[in-house]
Amino acid sequence: MDWLDPVRRWNTLARLGLIALGISTLLFADQFYEHLKAHLSGSIVDDVITGEWHVVLFNIALFLSFLIPLTFRRKADWKEYTIVVAFIVSLFVEMYGIPLLIILVAGRGSTPPPPELDTPLVIDFLGVEFAFTIPMIYGAILILMGMALIIVGWVQLFKGVKDSELVTTGMYAISRNPQYLGFMLVVVGWWVGWPTILVTVFAPIIMILYYRLCRVEEGEVGDLPGFEEYRETVPLVI
Repeated sequence: MDWLDPVRRWNTLARLGLIALGISTLLFADQFYEHLKAHLSGSIVDDVITGEWHVVLFNIALFLSFLIPLTFRRKADWKEYTIVVAFIVSLFVEMYGIPLLIILVAGRGSTPPPPELDTPLVIDFLGVEFAFTIPMIYGAILILMGMALIIVGWVQLFKGVKDSELVTTGMYAISRNPQYLGFMLVVVGWWVGWPTILVTVFAPIIMILYYRLCRVEEGEVGDLPGFEEYRETVPLVI
């Protein structure tokens, strides 16, 4: 590999960083296993935050606002994002409002007692106490990384759109779709931190949707001057 090529160098470092983050979870394998089992079995039903509708509305508004940058590159067809909107709404209603699916799963039979997971981080936000387990902290790291990519990509893309030019610098010199990479990291982070049946079913569907949108958008900008050369040198996602 030519390490003088900045695109290859930064992409390799990004891949290695994500791999290292994934491997480090093995240090807490028991915590991740119990965390996953508790969410899928519904044994967390008594520990779920409920009735905090102001937290539900805040998170729905926050994450839906991140869809706005998707309109900068092309005219948005909001039908494409129906499943994403439905997922975001149902996710936060389950997390902080009424966990209907968790209650249904927990009520189907003998539910194991909730595991005793470490909570090294406890914060108070909007008047609600949030206790973060180790898997939740990992999930939050991925979500914050994804949000940062979306914001940085948004700013760079907005500047390029104003000048009516193909954006190939900044984050777009490393990935042709840094915003979608950010969305994918957010979805993976949600699943790591909150691996309920709802998220486990929706996460791969949304990942496929984002990948498909990458391809659709590239087909729409394929005629722009310099795009073919850009596509040959910069990867689709990472």
